[in-house]
Formats: sequence, C-alpha cells, structure tokens
Amino acid sequence: MSGNETPEGARWLLLIHQLPAKPAYARVKIWRRLKGLGAVTVKNSVYALPANAETREDFAWLVKEIAELDGEAFVCEALLVDGISDAEVQALFDSARDEDYGGISAVARELAGASATRAELATQVARLRRQLDEIVAIDFFGADGREPAEGLVSGLEAGLQREETDVSTSPAPSAAPDTSGDLKGRVWVTRQGVQIDRIASAWLIRRFIDTAARFKFVPGTGYAAQPGELRFDMFEGEFTHRGERCTFEVLVAESGLDDPALGAIAEIIHDIDLKDGKYGREEAAGIRTLIAGIASAHNDDPQRLQRGAAVFDDLYESFRSAR
Repeated sequence: MSGNETPEGARWLLLIHQLPAKPAYARVKIWRRLKGLGAVTVKNSVYALPANAETREDFAWLVKEIAELDGEAFVCEALLVDGISDAEVQALFDSARDEDYGGISAVARELAGASATRAELATQVARLRRQLDEIVAIDFFGADGREPAEGLVSGLEAGLQREETDVSTSPAPSAAPDTSGDLKGRVWVTRQGVQIDRIASAWLIRRFIDTAARFKFVPGTGYAAQPGELRFDMFEGEFTHRGERCTFEVLVAESGLDDPALGAIAEIIHDIDLKDGKYGREEAAGIRTLIAGIASAHNDDPQRLQRGAAVFDDLYESFRSAR
C-alpha cells in the first residue's frame, strides 16, 4: 500500500466536529482553515477531503486545533454506499474551485483594463498569481475554471514581461515557433482527460497545421517537453490560453489560418471553454452537449479525439458551405 492509499478502498476523509457557541471567532477560524484546505461540506458540520496521506495529516492537525478551542472532532475514512455518490461529492469540490477560479478571472479582467503604474500592476499580478497557485493546490479533480483563470493571469504576466522587454529595447520573445514550418512532424503533448478545447485544438492541428501530428497525453503539470515535442492547452505550454483567448484561438492566430469557418468555430470553442458568453454563439450549447457526451462515453483520450474530429469536420463543412 502506498502512502496515498487508504484501507479497503476508502476514497474520502470525513471530519465531523462540534464547536462551543463562544467564543464566536472560533467558528470563523475553523471555517477559514477548512476553506484553506479545500474541504467541502457534505452535511451540516461534516466536511470531506479526498483520502490520502497529506489530507489525513491536514485533518489531524485541525482536530487538534478544534480541541484547543474546547470543541470536539474526529476523522473517519469513508466509502460512500447510499444517499450521496462519489460523483456528487466530486462535483461539490469542482463547484467550489470553479467559484474560486471565477473570482480570480474577474479580478484579472479588472486589472487588464485598469489604469495603474507598471509597479502597481506587477504587485497586484504577483498577488493574484499566489492566490491562483493556492487554489490550484486544492483543486483535487481539475475543475473547468482553472484554464481560463490561468490564461488570464498568464496574459497579465506576459504583458508585464513585454513592457520590461520594450524598456530594455530587446526584441520581444515569441511564445511559439515563428513559422508553420516549425510545426510539422511534431509530437503534440497535452493534458490527460481531454475536453472541448483540447479536442478541438487536436483536430485543428492534425487537419490544418501538422497532418503527421502525433499526440501524447500527460499529467497537467510538471511535464517538460522533450526534443520534437510541443505542449498545448496545458500549464507553461507553447500553445495555451493567453489572456482572454482559449488555446484553439491562439493556434488559429499564430498559425496564420485566415479562414472564416475556423473563426466561427473559434468563437464557439471560446464561449464553451471560457464560459464568458463573449460571442453569444447559438451553436455553443449543442456542441457542448455533443463533446460532453463523447467524454462521458469514452475514457480513452485517442478515442475522444477521433470522435470529436468527426464533429468538427462536419461543423467546419457546414460553416464553409454556408459561405
């Protein structure tokens, strides 16, 4: 048994606690600690975390804190049987993190349009990056809101870097290869568990950018590209969210693909992935449902790409024929 496994397949840790009515600050203190750990409420004073060695230690320290506040608490390992499912508990975590990411995105958009000195903006962006990193650390299941938030914060950081480069009169660095010739015959690396932006981006790559593309699926962070590889729609990738553009939009723009049909698809992917309704594409709801169905029916990433490619082939022909 590894350090991150629990006996008999228990998936969750449940903290059950009770605090005295006074002092009032005790409840606030424990609530903040639970929020900082990423725990979610499953019922009244019952909080859950995914079961592993780190979360067991986190809850153990919290039990000690509660006891020091004259409260009572205990932790149990749980295998859910009835009343609530694993998927429903996971959805609670994803919803909480999406709310957190939404707050980061809102602040990032405000900063993008703010009139502040470079020093003030750099301080605020650095603080926002720290906050984002803290949320990522407790994003146990990879909530959808992470990529838009990452893109917005990375866009602010890139803008600050460009300003610094301009001041030093050095040429601005390019985040991606300069010509389409650099994009041929590559291994394209992305995160496991592909969804809308990655599925659409893989279709775009293989059909319009690199017809011999090979795809590799890896964990979302900590992967260093090998020679001949390009990363897309993942943290620190050569092609990923930039500012308020999703990966598909970035690929279209930086590959020089001036095609109205691709532009229309890019707007649909943007509306689905970033969830900001920027373009108000009426097709977005249907495409979202189709891709969600593919993801639900197929756990295998190559299968998702294959089924998704058929959807985008037809969608592309529809837009091209309409023109």
